[in-house]
Amino acid sequence: MADALLRVAGLAKRFGGIVATDDVALDVPEGELHAVIGPNGAGKTTLIAQLSGQLMADSGRIHFAGVDITRTPAWRRSHLGLARSFQITSLFLDHSVLDNVALAVQAHAGHSFRFWRNARLETGLRQQARAALDEVGLAHRADARASLLSHGEHRLLELAMALAGQPRMLLLDEPMAGLGPDESARMVAMLRRLKQRYTILLVEHDMEAVFALADRISVLVYGRVIATGAPDVIRANNQVREAYLGEDDHV
Repeated sequence: MADALLRVAGLAKRFGGIVATDDVALDVPEGELHAVIGPNGAGKTTLIAQLSGQLMADSGRIHFAGVDITRTPAWRRSHLGLARSFQITSLFLDHSVLDNVALAVQAHAGHSFRFWRNARLETGLRQQARAALDEVGLAHRADARASLLSHGEHRLLELAMALAGQPRMLLLDEPMAGLGPDESARMVAMLRRLKQRYTILLVEHDMEAVFALADRISVLVYGRVIATGAPDVIRANNQVREAYLGEDDHV
């Protein structure tokens, strides 16, 4: 795919005798929401960690925006426009919602910071942070302490922190994890809006959300991609059904 924003070829990671990712190949063009699904232990989070730079690949290549980033550290990948959210939120719960996002802006900008002092005083940081909060619908909670937010709001706050660096591509790891039906619906609506502005690689267990949002889906089983295609193609793939999705009517 000549216009791929993200291109992965032959990516592999092993932990002793455990194969986490095995010869993974992916092409994600600009503007696509590409979902990666698979059972627990399939290697999805390891793949996200390799793409974001938290884990270095044992073999294979990763290209982003035409640049080989296979050995590029995570902070530099962030500066190139890759932003990751995590399956388990990591927030400064004793500080305000705005403080959390301002620090994310500050960290992405590479500012030296003296704990929270600069992030609280620099107008530019806080304006960018407020814009990110507005984008995820949390502007009205900017001054609230992060510990007072609901779990669903925590997920939105983490998403705002990922958006704070104005990325070209979002790597989202289980953004629906732990959400109830109403919060899940809110997150799906949010991601539907964001896909109009950002290229997204989405790892998610919520199949209803995946099939509602994805332009294409890759299925990862035992670290290998067994199928990639449009949602209808994946839904009808017998190998996918046997390996992961089963015969449920909703799939």
